[in-house]
Amino acid sequence: MQLKVSLFIILAAGAFSCVDIPDFSDTPKIYYNGIDQEPEFDSDGKKVRENVIITIDFEDGDGDLGVSADERSDSSFVRPYGNWGNYELVTARKGADGKWTESILAEDQYKWMPILKPDGKPGPIRGKIDLNTSFLYGNSTVPVYVRFKVRIRDRALHVSDQIQTDSIQVPGYR
Repeated sequence: MQLKVSLFIILAAGAFSCVDIPDFSDTPKIYYNGIDQEPEFDSDGKKVRENVIITIDFEDGDGDLGVSADERSDSSFVRPYGNWGNYELVTARKGADGKWTESILAEDQYKWMPILKPDGKPGPIRGKIDLNTSFLYGNSTVPVYVRFKVRIRDRALHVSDQIQTDSIQVPGYR
């Protein structure tokens, strides 16, 4: 019996020593995963909004990504973030001349993702995040091409690299 317990402990220790803990940087790293869109309809079946979902993969060495709703409403917590939240969404729109013009839309000015590691324990984290924005349909909207640039930052204000999405068509004005 003693031999079986000892053998189990040795095998368990061996198995745990084989688990590699990722060695990510404390500065978040992001990768473009994809972009999707879904129209939203009113009760008459008319399109009223085009919802855009940008999916990114992320990794962070200390897992300090995201903020709580209470923190977002605390001006002393938000102040160090300056003029953008914990993710930035830059919209580039293709003009009639074929040139792209970048801007941050009013509704995308301060974007916040929720806490991604709720246990609060420091350590590496990896996953996917869906970032959202939308475009309204109107009587005089026309299809326009847009693409996005995204970057995120953690609670220590470390800023990731910036990725660019593929272009899609959404309702817009000329």
